[in-house]
Amino acid sequence: MTERQPTVFVPHGGGPCFFMDWNPPDTWDRHRRFLEALPASLPAKPKALLVISGHWEERVFTVQTNSAPPLLFDYQGFPPHTYQLTWPAPGDPTLAARASELLKNGAGFETRADATRGFDHGVFVPLKVALPEADIPTVQLSLRDDLDAEAHLAAGRALAPLRDEGVLIIGSGNTYHNMGKMMRAMRGGPDGPVNGGDFDRWLTGAVTHEDPGARRAMLAAWDRAPGARDANPREEHLIPLHVVAGAALADRGEKTLEDHVLGAVESAFRFG
Repeated sequence: MTERQPTVFVPHGGGPCFFMDWNPPDTWDRHRRFLEALPASLPAKPKALLVISGHWEERVFTVQTNSAPPLLFDYQGFPPHTYQLTWPAPGDPTLAARASELLKNGAGFETRADATRGFDHGVFVPLKVALPEADIPTVQLSLRDDLDAEAHLAAGRALAPLRDEGVLIIGSGNTYHNMGKMMRAMRGGPDGPVNGGDFDRWLTGAVTHEDPGARRAMLAAWDRAPGARDANPREEHLIPLHVVAGAALADRGEKTLEDHVLGAVESAFRFG
C-alpha cells in the first residue's frame, strides 16, 4: 500500500550556496542540516518528486517531460567548480502527463509540455543536499507567470491526488527574497538591517492556521501582510509555497525551519 506523502516548502538558499566557501563558514549550516534530514522525516521513500521552483515561469503551467533532464546553471558570478555540479536524477514523463491531466481536468488550467527543459538551481541545489543519490524520478512544474496566488493555490488542490500515489510535492523558493536589500546590506548600504521578521511571523501564523479555509484566504491575500513587499518585492520565490499549501487540502501546516542567514529570516514548512 502506498503511503501518503506530505507536501513541503524548502528554502533553496542563494545560488550554489551549499557547495562553496562562506565567511563565516557556518552561514548555510542550518539550511544544510535541514535538507539532509528531509528524507528521514518522510513516511516512506517517495516514488517520484514533483518540484515547483521559483526559477521557472511560463505563460501557462508547463510540465517538464524530459526523461533525462540536464542541469541549468542559471546563476552568475560563482566559483568555476559550481558549474561542474551533477545531480543526474531521471525525469518521469508518466508523472508529467499525470500532473498535466490533473491540472486540466481537475481545475480547468491550460497546460503545456516542455521536452527540453532541465533542472534549474532551485531544484538541483537543495536536492543534491537532500537526495545526493539522485535516484528518485523528478519532474519540474513551472509557475504561471502572472504569479496569481489564487491560481497557484488551485493548482495545488488539483495536484493533491499525487500525494496518495507516492509523489512528494516540493515547493522550492525563499520566504524572504529582497535580494537588492540583502546585497546592499552586505556592502554596508543605507537600508539598515534586512530581517523580514514581521512577514515571517505573519506567514507562520497563516500556514499553521487550524482552519484550512482561513489559511487559503490569508495566503491568497499575502501581499497585504505586514512587511510583505519588503520581504518579496516580486513574489516568484514565495508562490511555490502556495502550490504546496493548496495540495495540503485540510492538512495543517507546521514550520520545520527558521533560519537567520545574511540578515534575513528564511523558513520552511510542511503539511501532512
